[in-house]
Amino acid sequence: MKKTIYHIGKMDCPSEEAMIRMKLESIREIKELRFDLDKRDLTIFHTEENPEIKERLAALNLGSRKVQTVETEFTENNHKQQSSLLWAVLIINFSFFIIEMLAGLISRSMGLVADSLDMLADAFVYGLSLRAVGAAISRKKRVARLSGYFQMLLAILGIIEVGRRFIYSEINPDYQTMIIVSVFALIANAVCMVILGKTKSEEAHIKASKIFTSNDIVINIGVILAGILVMFTNSFIPDLVIGTIVFVIVVRGALRILKLG
Repeated sequence: MKKTIYHIGKMDCPSEEAMIRMKLESIREIKELRFDLDKRDLTIFHTEENPEIKERLAALNLGSRKVQTVETEFTENNHKQQSSLLWAVLIINFSFFIIEMLAGLISRSMGLVADSLDMLADAFVYGLSLRAVGAAISRKKRVARLSGYFQMLLAILGIIEVGRRFIYSEINPDYQTMIIVSVFALIANAVCMVILGKTKSEEAHIKASKIFTSNDIVINIGVILAGILVMFTNSFIPDLVIGTIVFVIVVRGALRILKLG
């Protein structure tokens, strides 16, 4: 068995990992792909040399560079534990997407609506990681494109709604709902961190899940602070500001997802 290490300069989230998996998984010589997000390294276990591996990585324009190829023994990773952890995080994220979306619409908080879309984006990425093995490439690309367009559409509609509310001076959102729901979302993300902390895996979809969850915690705190500012300033502006910031984050995530197609 051979082990080839590539340094992928622009690999920093699950979207890039999914792109690489889709590009390489049809090569029959490859037995497993292992990702190190911190070092931006990809380790490929394969039976024979195949120049198509290097060509396909180069085609992704992620700054791939071959480091070395060595003979090695192959030990399969424990994917069952990783799948269980990712399923738990996916369910929590999708549940809070529904909760925050409903609460945001009822309380008229764009911060909550935007945060719910960020939760949806994370849930999709975790789901795509779970489907990394065993599904047809064409099917995964189709799902990726549809999900990317859906997230992009919702985020753009959200930004338009932020602009409308700013121009027409809408009534203030319910800051109590903003704060309470965001506190529960913060707790949920803390639980996700505990769940993900149970694995010592070095693969990207686990490390990146931890990073994404940490970012979600920062966003939750931002919505809580926006709710407090709405309460003290009696203004809807803080809610619109945090909503715009999160919508932009969702748009950037959708653009990365669309690259999978």
